[in-house]
Amino acid sequence: MRKAIKVVSLLALLLLIACSETQTDTGRWYTKAQAEAGKTLFEANCGMCHGRRAQGLAENWKKPDANGHYPPPPLNGTAHAWHHPMETLLATIENGGAPVGGVMPAFGDKFNKEQKLALVAYFQSLWPDDIYQQWREIDDRN
Repeated sequence: MRKAIKVVSLLALLLLIACSETQTDTGRWYTKAQAEAGKTLFEANCGMCHGRRAQGLAENWKKPDANGHYPPPPLNGTAHAWHHPMETLLATIENGGAPVGGVMPAFGDKFNKEQKLALVAYFQSLWPDDIYQQWREIDDRN
């Protein structure tokens, strides 16, 4: 009986560790499942402006258009998204670009917090490790 209790206790501990929220299968703050969920949301809602693989669609995202608006930047680590902490990334999804003079629509009413995090997980999953590590340092300071 004692052996069975030890085995069950060990299995319960292993299950608890495997299901821990702090443990990810990516080595980053998000899981593969979050990034996959974000990919689906991104392709359906963001890809038409930022590119299906977050690569951006404009030839030069740093150059304003005829109306003085900048085109949607790439989010794949080649533009400036990695300079912003998580709080700013989520606020941009929530409030859109209007607060900073942009034209990106607000998605605050469309996505819940988990979906917004999944969107960030998706485009961060496209970032090279060195860019992600630089972002972590920026995010950790905030």
